[in-house]
Amino acid sequence: MTECTAAHFSRRVLAEFSADRLTSDGGAPLLRQVDRRNGLLRRFAGCFLDRRDSSRIEHSVAEMVSQRVYGLAPGYEDLNDHEQLRHDPLLGLLAGKRDLDSPLAGKSTLNRLELSRADEASTRYHKIGYSLEKIDHLLADLFLESHTTRPRRIVLDLDSTDIPLHGHQERRFFHGYYDSYCYLPLYIFAGDHLLRARLRPADQDGAAGAVAEVERIVAQIRQRWPRVEIVVRADSGFCREELMHWCEENRVHYILGLARNERLRKLLERQMREARQQYETTGNAAYPWKPLFVHAWAALRC
Repeated sequence: MTECTAAHFSRRVLAEFSADRLTSDGGAPLLRQVDRRNGLLRRFAGCFLDRRDSSRIEHSVAEMVSQRVYGLAPGYEDLNDHEQLRHDPLLGLLAGKRDLDSPLAGKSTLNRLELSRADEASTRYHKIGYSLEKIDHLLADLFLESHTTRPRRIVLDLDSTDIPLHGHQERRFFHGYYDSYCYLPLYIFAGDHLLRARLRPADQDGAAGAVAEVERIVAQIRQRWPRVEIVVRADSGFCREELMHWCEENRVHYILGLARNERLRKLLERQMREARQQYETTGNAAYPWKPLFVHAWAALRC
């Protein structure tokens, strides 16, 4: 029988397969070891402001944040899951609870954490706030810290996608492209690193707010690496004059998709025909990027 022992505060933790209560999430402690290297959860919890009466607090913000994140990692998305998970000693170990016999926060307590409001005054039901600016900086800091040397190029990928809604949630809106009621969040990635996540209603352009978010990210990157090359990459939903103009004014390259239309089809007819003929002759894909780009750019600017 395989046994694993570890120290938790002043107690000895023994993992085996013959206990009365078993868990299927035995690999989760590895996540805590990763977190100890970069202090992600501790730093994330530091982005919250706790206005509760300290004499009445049973579950700290750091504990609740850890509980929720370590619950999400194995796939427990619903807060209702924590009515049982709160009694799981393994989750208590991960959340940093000293007394593993006492339960963690319940779904109602965690719900108040998730419904905390950004930079607002304390109310009866909202005594935990958070700083959106601190969270944004933390995401970018984690990306910057992942590099031991300055990269030659940083590519920022912008995208918006749907979060389908199945009830009458606040600010829900029907989106014609996705053919459903949904939210339309904005995401910005640099490789595998998430730099921004903005929850937005679907009654706006997919590129709404992109310039402001890119501007803040670029400023933070250049504060550390002033001369690094930065490229913004996105599909045709972000091919907007405002974003292209900002990139040109701030030494940021961009690669944006173009939606097909009759004007572009006519302007690029010869180049597309030559590309098709080249493919039929050689059997290899043809990329007449330069002439295509020049004509497409002219069409956009006219």
